[in-house]
Amino acid sequence: MQIKNRIALVTGAASGIGSAVAEELSWRGASMIALVDMSETVCEVADEIEHRHRDTKLKCFLGDVTDSEFRKEVYDSVCANYGVVNICVPAAGITRDSPAVKINRATGEAEIYPMEHFRQVAEVDLIAPIYWSLEMVARIAQWRYGQGLERWMPEEGISGVVIFIGSISSQGHKGQLSYATAKSGLEGAAATLMKEAIYYGVRCGVIHPGFTDTPTVRALGEEYIQKHILPETQLGRLIRPDEIADAICFMISNSAVSGELWADAGWHPAPA
Repeated sequence: MQIKNRIALVTGAASGIGSAVAEELSWRGASMIALVDMSETVCEVADEIEHRHRDTKLKCFLGDVTDSEFRKEVYDSVCANYGVVNICVPAAGITRDSPAVKINRATGEAEIYPMEHFRQVAEVDLIAPIYWSLEMVARIAQWRYGQGLERWMPEEGISGVVIFIGSISSQGHKGQLSYATAKSGLEGAAATLMKEAIYYGVRCGVIHPGFTDTPTVRALGEEYIQKHILPETQLGRLIRPDEIADAICFMISNSAVSGELWADAGWHPAPA
């Protein structure tokens, strides 16, 4: 599917991979991009990108990606003013890292990873991306029905693409029980959605980035990055967000690419 003249929606667009994807989609000629985030910074990102890419219209939406009413309002606004969304990259995500079980040195008792944290991560990193994607598929399905179209046929061209943001942590990573579970869950969601959504001409895939130069990774601290991440990365550096954005656009525009793409910069954790 060509990106040029398409309508896209990106969550988590205020920084990191989300903002890089919005920039790359603009470079490639998307006609309109909806940037969604909780941070007001997303409007600054939209203004900056629109200033560099005059042919692309950008609109920011401030809100909680786990709020179903907010999600519907965003899609209603975009569809009413610009048309049906063709590209969905739900990139918003959080981490709540901690060992699954640890001993409290003061009390000698075992402490279990807080269920509240697990639910927070699952809501943002697993459930929200799925439902932002389902909303796009539903709008495309409804539009097709209104046009008297039923099962999609290859000669029509692809109607839409969903790219989930997975993670190398989906293979298992110490201290990331909730995050790894959510990211691995996206694999099953993408595989299932691809089988169903292709009825409406919508493809679905997952990209698994390695350690990328984002605020989340930088929050680990420079010492941790230098000691535990870079020595195990073949490139010897963090991945740039624009490199992940380029890979996402490759997945969007090349219809022969399905399933999962690993963009890990050769990261292989040392044996425990």
